[in-house]
Amino acid sequence: MSVYSIYFSPTKSTENIVKLISNEFEEHKEIDLSVFNGDYNYSFNEDDICIIGVPSYGGRVPNIALERMKNFNANKAKAIAVVVYGNRAYDDTLLELTDFLSKQNFSCIAGITAIAEHSMMHQFAKGRPDDIDKKQLLEYTQTIISSIKNTDSLHVNSLNISGNYPYIEFKGVALKPQTNDDCSKCGVCAKLCPMGAISKENPEIIDKDKCITCMRCISICPKKAKNLDNDLLEQKAKLMEKLFAVRKENELFI
Repeated sequence: MSVYSIYFSPTKSTENIVKLISNEFEEHKEIDLSVFNGDYNYSFNEDDICIIGVPSYGGRVPNIALERMKNFNANKAKAIAVVVYGNRAYDDTLLELTDFLSKQNFSCIAGITAIAEHSMMHQFAKGRPDDIDKKQLLEYTQTIISSIKNTDSLHVNSLNISGNYPYIEFKGVALKPQTNDDCSKCGVCAKLCPMGAISKENPEIIDKDKCITCMRCISICPKKAKNLDNDLLEQKAKLMEKLFAVRKENELFI
């Protein structure tokens, strides 16, 4: 049996939560779905356990993560689906992820939704996952491990996941990163962009049609030369403030 940490995580929030869960198992291997032009041809065994995490983008799974996982040969490997969101709502993300994994021939045995600091509007869910969250996520993981050991308690592909059909429509994010005069053209953002949306020849240039506003370029720029339009971001935050007012909690589906 092998344990895999699999994640699409441009700003590392999802990666950190998936690893928190994976560390409760044995030594695990990592598959980073955020690598542009990565080799995603992986085959798993029925005894393997895959902790598969994605962020929620507008209540949906980032399409690029699904595209890259289409190269997986699951062979009925056990899957723990993890969705990370910034305290608004995960809408249909977990439902979409578990549906996809089941169609890919994974055996979905559990689902987890977890809160992390919002990647665009950091004032929402700031500092999360906090100590309370981490303790709860570890408890969830131990519950899952106990269920795996007691095979009679496993509910494969029959989890009562929250969500609706058809899935909520996600039209993308109008806000796109922009480059300021502090750019040194070091190329770090171009090298690490999950979508290949930043010019390697001139990293000041961002292809807005390819960009999915994953926030990686902004989070990793050593010069803080990538940003979103602050006025537009503040307007968006004010419009959405009520949706973030109540602290959301993590959830386990098993």
